[in-house]
Amino acid sequence: MAARRKATTQVSRLALRASGTMASNRMVPEETPVAFSFAGTTHAVMMASPADFEDFALGFSLTEGIIATPEEVEAIEVEDHGAGIDIQIRLRDQANTRFEARRRRLAGPVGCGLCGIESIEEAMRSVDAVGSSKLTLQADDIVRSVELLSKVQPLHTETGAVHAAGFYVPGKGIVMAREDVGRHNALDKLAGALAKTGIAGASGAVVVTSRVSVEMVQKTAAIGAAVIIAVSAPTALAIRTADAAGMTLVALVRGDDFDIFTHPERVVCGVAKHVA
Repeated sequence: MAARRKATTQVSRLALRASGTMASNRMVPEETPVAFSFAGTTHAVMMASPADFEDFALGFSLTEGIIATPEEVEAIEVEDHGAGIDIQIRLRDQANTRFEARRRRLAGPVGCGLCGIESIEEAMRSVDAVGSSKLTLQADDIVRSVELLSKVQPLHTETGAVHAAGFYVPGKGIVMAREDVGRHNALDKLAGALAKTGIAGASGAVVVTSRVSVEMVQKTAAIGAAVIIAVSAPTALAIRTADAAGMTLVALVRGDDFDIFTHPERVVCGVAKHVA
């Protein structure tokens, strides 16, 4: 198991203000390379906050479609190599066979013109359908979810420089949250934490402090959540992908104001009006 690393570091800085210039200290977040290795071979390296490594490994494996359930992971070992973290993930037989076939398909021969096509298809993999979800939210739930997430972000409070992903359940509030310098990483860590504790994705909504890209929609669908709520804006591809998956995409939550881009039927908020 990796030694515990500090998530933040105090640095000196020269602060220029209207009232004058002064030397002072500030807390900033750490980030470190984190490698995911399957069967002893590195599959991906992410720059991430040095925390919640097992959640990260499990969540990444789930949201990237490497495993279908947490039970397909035999073991997770976190190794600290100083310059970075190597997470060794051992898969059980069926999952390992499936992963090896996927890796061979993506590797391909050197100079193969089809390799790029297969990599594109992998990036644009089909998204789990979540349209059958019966979850509904009140407009107050949307506003409350963002407010509550802001209260469970200790790293952001300290540094002002990390993202968060939380899971909101109506009547319960934010039941799980994770932070990271990377928005995708925060969501992967959340996915792993939810899977570890057995919280069903269909029971609530994913809430994020970032914009919504297509990967955020893909990962939310992999969690099994039919609603994603974001503080910032979505991309056009994220909107199309969420719509096709049957997912409700709510974004630009600012106080009591927010926009619903797809499947508004899950949000009870009165009569809809067209605005510019």
